[in-house]
Amino acid sequence: MKKIIVLALAAVLAAPFIRAQETYTPAPENIEARKEFAKHRFGIFIHWGIYSMMADGEWIMNNRDLKYDEYSRLAAGFYPSKFNAEEWVKVFKAAGAKYITITSRHHDGFSMFGTKASPYNIVNATPFKRDVIKELSEACAKEGIKLHFYYSHLDWGRNDYFPLGNTGHSAGRPEGDDTSWNHYIDFMCTQLSELLTNYGPIEGLWFDGVWDKRGKDFEEQGKIWQIEKQYKLIHSLQPACIIGNNHHHGNFAGEDMQIFEKDLPGKNTTGFVEDNVVSDTLPLETCETINNSWGYSMDDDSYKSKEDLIRYLVKAAGNGANFLLNIGPRPDGTLPEESVERLLAIGQWLEKYGESVYETQRGCTGEMPWGITTQKDNVLYIHNFSNCGAVLVPVKGNKAVSAVCLQGGEKVTFKQVDEGIVVSFPACTGDCPDRIVKVTFKKDLN
Repeated sequence: MKKIIVLALAAVLAAPFIRAQETYTPAPENIEARKEFAKHRFGIFIHWGIYSMMADGEWIMNNRDLKYDEYSRLAAGFYPSKFNAEEWVKVFKAAGAKYITITSRHHDGFSMFGTKASPYNIVNATPFKRDVIKELSEACAKEGIKLHFYYSHLDWGRNDYFPLGNTGHSAGRPEGDDTSWNHYIDFMCTQLSELLTNYGPIEGLWFDGVWDKRGKDFEEQGKIWQIEKQYKLIHSLQPACIIGNNHHHGNFAGEDMQIFEKDLPGKNTTGFVEDNVVSDTLPLETCETINNSWGYSMDDDSYKSKEDLIRYLVKAAGNGANFLLNIGPRPDGTLPEESVERLLAIGQWLEKYGESVYETQRGCTGEMPWGITTQKDNVLYIHNFSNCGAVLVPVKGNKAVSAVCLQGGEKVTFKQVDEGIVVSFPACTGDCPDRIVKVTFKKDLN
């Protein structure tokens, strides 16, 4: 895998996004699904496939210029004997996650579900013979966790993915012909129909890879990929299913959320973002890795600290976005212990302070040197990541009636000033990655 609402944007940036949304009217159940999704605030991303056997990430086929005929032989040895969908879901639920997004098919073309559109899948091509997506969907339904599917638009192995895009040129596949591309689109539509027919209600579809083929502009790129056809199919099968696409632009017509890869909305520290349009109507989501890899990598021990992960979760919520945290399971189906340890630490923190994250909206301050805010109704949560003893929050025209420290429950002092409200923070005691003061106002916050 390779935007904080913007108050003003140059017309040249805003226009493509506005045009793209004019042609799509979401169903009432889709609108409700968006609202529910925006309340989740925390989800788990799972990158898992036969690439895990080589323990060097999900792009290994492309990065090492591997031939498809040889790479695809990995399937014959893929046997995740320790995979237990119920155990996975219980860990994710204990982490405080409200939804799971799993790779149903990645760029290598291997399907992790029992598709009839191609024998290159976990049921037909491996000795494991089990549909892990089916088992995961059943476990999610049992535990009340929503399920999303990651689905790759590009494919490094199929002959009908022709003409080639920007990646996968060393796979050694023969060139297709003029009929190939439409055949490939039909293949994807068949798989999407299976995913939305055979696995119960699916809350979302997470697309990736349209950046592999480009048109002269964003709209032409959508036409090349026949995006409208796919989105109409999805919404006809499950109208409530919300669609997101990791294309690093505004939005194509038919999309129901906006995705930001390894960045908070409005930022571009990775260089992936091709415009800085941030929707002020769609739910937002930012995804990040728990270490430095998406798929399992044996030598990647650069795990982020639990403190940094908690702060990133809070920053995402403060920017009005869900946080989708990725882990890469091992080829035997187990979750790395380092990942589980951090997930459970996040869950313990959310059990105590989740009210300041779940179902909140973008805070009134944006990011500040001391931290960020989240809010809901007439309550403002001030998240202080620093050693500041007092912070100024620019809430004007609304009277604060109480302020309480969530960590200890004691009341804290505050003062209304012309610029807003100054809130004092008690000293941090114990494990405290985020000092939180809950301020209740007389009226709802805008």
